[in-house]
Amino acid sequence: MIDVLFIIPNSSSKAYQELAKEYSAKEPPTWALLLAKSCLSKGFSAEILDADALRIENKESIKDIEYLSPRVCCFVLYGQNPNSGTTSMIGAEDLAKDIKEAGINTSICFIGSHVSSLPREVLKNPNIDFVLINEGVNGIADLLKTNLKDNIEKCDSLGFKKSNKMFFTQKSTLVPNERMDIDLPGYAWELLPKKNSSLDLYRAHYWHSYFKHDNQKFVSVYSSLGCMFACNFCMINIVNRTNLNDYTDASSFKGMRFWSPEFFLSELDKLHELGVKHIRLADEMFFLNKKYYIPILEGIIKRGYNFNIWAYARVDTVREDQLELFKKAGVNWLALGIEAGSQNVRQSIEKGKFRDINIRDIVKLIKSYDINVLGNYIFGFPEDTLDTMNETLDLAIELNCEHANFYACQALPGSPLYTQALKQNLEIPKKYEEFAFLSYECKPMPTNYVSSKEVLKFRDDAWHKYFSNPTFLNLVKNKFGDENMNNVIKQSKIRLKRKLLGD
Repeated sequence: MIDVLFIIPNSSSKAYQELAKEYSAKEPPTWALLLAKSCLSKGFSAEILDADALRIENKESIKDIEYLSPRVCCFVLYGQNPNSGTTSMIGAEDLAKDIKEAGINTSICFIGSHVSSLPREVLKNPNIDFVLINEGVNGIADLLKTNLKDNIEKCDSLGFKKSNKMFFTQKSTLVPNERMDIDLPGYAWELLPKKNSSLDLYRAHYWHSYFKHDNQKFVSVYSSLGCMFACNFCMINIVNRTNLNDYTDASSFKGMRFWSPEFFLSELDKLHELGVKHIRLADEMFFLNKKYYIPILEGIIKRGYNFNIWAYARVDTVREDQLELFKKAGVNWLALGIEAGSQNVRQSIEKGKFRDINIRDIVKLIKSYDINVLGNYIFGFPEDTLDTMNETLDLAIELNCEHANFYACQALPGSPLYTQALKQNLEIPKKYEEFAFLSYECKPMPTNYVSSKEVLKFRDDAWHKYFSNPTFLNLVKNKFGDENMNNVIKQSKIRLKRKLLGD
């Protein structure tokens, strides 16, 4: 018997369709690794079951759970994409049901961004015994100190059931900045499923590994948690939730906490020893606070590590005087949240602070330092029309970034947009699959002028237009070679099936 088994359910086929076979990344379960290491440091026994990376069905998972006999099965439903917590629920509820039906003597706890967004709704599920409403570091430790029955009302951030009624504890806290190195002391890499080594099952996004055809040895890590901004389509900061007030969303919990640069560099030392090549710095805003990022980047350079790093920035946080440092440290990709081509649309979603900055100049500047740009674009914001969506697509094609993500706008649980949709009694997806950007059942928001169906069709057509564009293909060929260009051509021939479009 172990104290806790952290489970990442397999939701890949429904979330990514045909793209799951070759093109979707397999990311190590960052939050499960953090929580497991925290529990181990407090003297609890822990294991990780990454059913998503192993691509195993529930029957196999049940066998592993029976063998490990955990006191608590903790489903970790975070992910690094804004909708990941919700789409992870696809496989989580099914596996929880199968665990209960198998008669395994274990308690089931759910934790993640969707859980923090809608804790009461999640706890209604008869197969779920506990929920944790924020990052869960303090909550899971408190719960494991009990016998899972007595005195649980004193636990941090916990929702539970007694006599068929739901209760939530009054105390809800986060790890303070000054205790990040202590209470979140790194990642339990040793608990990952073994193949040849602990990271061989994972693979980078295909574009992230353009430089090196071997896309294994990939990790996603944080040097900070949270974000200082409050874009109304984003729910990332719901991980910081510390109350259960009605109509509370991520915008109420803005803020960032940082591991010390010295501690983070010690984690990079471990990754170097493990032979890691590709690193996603999952911080919402790595390129923001030079007090933290400068010593990290200088430390990487001093050590001579040859990582291929991908980091995030806002258009209005990019500093030219730091770009040479980023490149020297191996930051070969900067992801920018450009979102929309229309200034009016950007302002309507609280993304207008870079209105005086020329997006074209910033992208050109980044590229001048031989750093590739990943442009993120969203179609279907409330003020979007067909004309403004075409404006966004035209901008994407003009910028011709080395990679681009195209999303159909969703009112994601935990986001201000979701709260707004509730207050206005707008139609919101009822199934988890409908929130998944690439799923068969994807159901984006309608705008004030364009239907949900039109938004989805526009997004899919725009994606194919961008990735089959000869100008883009020539860019890939000239920078990354024929093999990578042909890989893009092969991927661009995969058409997602969409229920909303009659497939």
